[in-house]
Amino acid sequence: MLAANRSGKTLACASEAAFHATGQYPDWWEGKRFAHSTMGWAGGKSNETVRDVVQGTLMGPAEDQWGTGMIPASTIHKVEKARGIIGAIDRVFIKHVSGGISMIQFKTYEQGWEKWTGAECDWVWFDEEPQESVYKEGITRTNNTNGVCFMSLTPLLGMTAVVGHFYPKPDNRDRSLTMMTIDDALHFDKTQREKQIAKYAPYEREARLKGIPMLGSGRVFPIADDVISIPYRPIPPEWTQLIGIDFGWDHPTAAVHMAYDRHNDQLVICNEYRVAEEVPAVHSVALKSWGAWLPVAWPHDGSQTDATSGKAISNEYRKYGCKMHFEHSTFDSGSIGITAGVDEMLDRMRTNRFKVMDHCTMWFDEFHVYHRKEGKIIREVDDLICASRYAMMMRRIARVEQPSFKLSPHTSDWNPIESNTAIGVS
Repeated sequence: MLAANRSGKTLACASEAAFHATGQYPDWWEGKRFAHSTMGWAGGKSNETVRDVVQGTLMGPAEDQWGTGMIPASTIHKVEKARGIIGAIDRVFIKHVSGGISMIQFKTYEQGWEKWTGAECDWVWFDEEPQESVYKEGITRTNNTNGVCFMSLTPLLGMTAVVGHFYPKPDNRDRSLTMMTIDDALHFDKTQREKQIAKYAPYEREARLKGIPMLGSGRVFPIADDVISIPYRPIPPEWTQLIGIDFGWDHPTAAVHMAYDRHNDQLVICNEYRVAEEVPAVHSVALKSWGAWLPVAWPHDGSQTDATSGKAISNEYRKYGCKMHFEHSTFDSGSIGITAGVDEMLDRMRTNRFKVMDHCTMWFDEFHVYHRKEGKIIREVDDLICASRYAMMMRRIARVEQPSFKLSPHTSDWNPIESNTAIGVS
C-alpha cells in the first residue's frame, strides 16, 4: 500500500496482522485466510518506531493499555518483553480461533538482513519501506508456508528497487498495489486536508498526500499533476490532431493521440494506448479507432527491420492502414535529440502549453517516475512519454478532422486555459 502520510495505512495493515494472528476474520474480508494459528513478523525502521507505531497499533499505546489495539485483550496469551528497550515487546502469543497459539515477533530494519533469516513465517508485515535486502529475506520466510507479505509506506525515498516491484504497476502476478491518497482519508475534513497540503513543499506533496514515489530534484518533470491535468471535452474541429507512437515488444508499444491548438500553441494529450508483446496488426486497430485519417509520427527505429516480418516496422503499420508519416520524427531542424525534446516538454508544461486529459492514467504513471540519476535520464518506464515527444516534435504534420467525420459541437472562441476545462475525442 502506497499511501499518504496520516491516512491510516498502518492501521490497515495492523488490522490484517490481527486477523491472521487471531483467526477472527470479518465477513467482508476477501484476502488471505489461515485456518490455523500463525507465525508472523511485524517490522519497522527502528526499535522506537516499532514500539511506538507497529506495536502500539497492534497492542495499544502503553503497557497498561495492551489489549486496546487491534489485538483484543481477550486473545493475548503471553507477552515477552524486549531487553534494553523500555516498553518494547519481543514476542506476543495470541489465542487463535482454531484453538492453537499464534506468535507475532517484532523486528527492525536496522538489525540488518541477517536478523531476517532462518525462520518460516505465515505472514510478514513491513511498516514503511525496508532495504531491499531486508525485503527479500522477509518474503523468503513465506516460501514454504504459502504465506503472504504486506507492506504499508509513504514512498519518500522515491523509485527504489522495492517500490519498483509495485509501482507504477506490479512486476508479477503475485504482487498487488493499493494506492491511498489524503482524499481517501475520511477522518480528515476539508479544512484539515487543506492544512495538511499547506504543510509540505510542492515537490513533497505527491508522495506525502497521494502516495506517489517522491523523486524531488531527480524528476525530469518536477510538475504537480494539477498543473497539466485537465478533464475531458471534445476537440474543437479547427484544432489539428495526430498520433505519436513508440515501438516496443518486451517493453510496451505505446501511442498517444494529441490535439494542437495552433492559435495558442497548446498541445493536449487526449488518449493513450500501451500494450506489450503484440504485433502491429493488433496495435493498428487501436490507433485507427482514434481516427483512421490521423497522421502518425514515429521514431527513427521504425526504419529498422522487424525480426518477425523481415520488413521495416513502420511499413507493417502502413500495411494495416495507419497513416504513417513518410519519414521518422524530427524537429524542424532535422535533429532528434532526446534532451531537447524533454526540455521543450517541460517548458510547455510550465507555460501552460502542454496538457493531459485526466483519464490518461498510464501516462501519469510514467510522468511520476520519469527521473534522472547522476544527471542522466533513466529510460525504464517512458513509453508514453516518448510517444508524446515524437508527436510534439511532429506537430507540423497534424491535420484537422476530415469533413466526412461527425464534428463535435463547439464554441469557436473557447479557451481551455481560461475556462479550466479540457478537450478530448467525442
